Amino acid sequence: MKKTAVLLYPKFSEYELTVALSILMQGKKPVVTIGLNDRPVRGEAGLTCIPDTTIDQANQAEIDSLLLTGCMDVLALQNEADLIEFIRKTGSNASVIASISSSPFLLAKAGLLQGKKYTIGMTEENRKKTGVFEAENYSGEPVVRDGNLITATGRNFIQFGTVLGQALNLSFDGQWYKGRAL
Repeated sequence: MKKTAVLLYPKFSEYELTVALSILMQGKKPVVTIGLNDRPVRGEAGLTCIPDTTIDQANQAEIDSLLLTGCMDVLALQNEADLIEFIRKTGSNASVIASISSSPFLLAKAGLLQGKKYTIGMTEENRKKTGVFEAENYSGEPVVRDGNLITATGRNFIQFGTVLGQALNLSFDGQWYKGRAL
């Protein structure tokens, strides 16, 4: 079975990945974590992760889906040409692309949002400043699916993970993530 590539970059948002990773595990979907380089990556909450591989060494043939989390300063990544190219190449061949919070900015930089409905955890003013978004395709919905593309705002990470699992046709217990009275 092919893998879901999970991109890790400085100050990535750990919580936005939690449900998606849990659903991938429940559905027995293999995951490969990919860093910009081979150094440990520290998330915004301080969790340090060691990527399985790097954007330069990742085996594209074993990847069929892409998962991106937001980060505290996504604009700091806009000049990471190798990252943007990796996203463009991987996303162009992926059966599913899932991007939450600020990370749709990286998809837009890679040209993967062209003609697609999307949402993002970025203000209208900041979207305009970047110059990479098609304003007419923006949706204020918490989670948006347009074909193989799933985007979500950060606080909607539970629904985001669920939609990702459904898009990948995984078997998982979606009720597990719903709040229950004590």
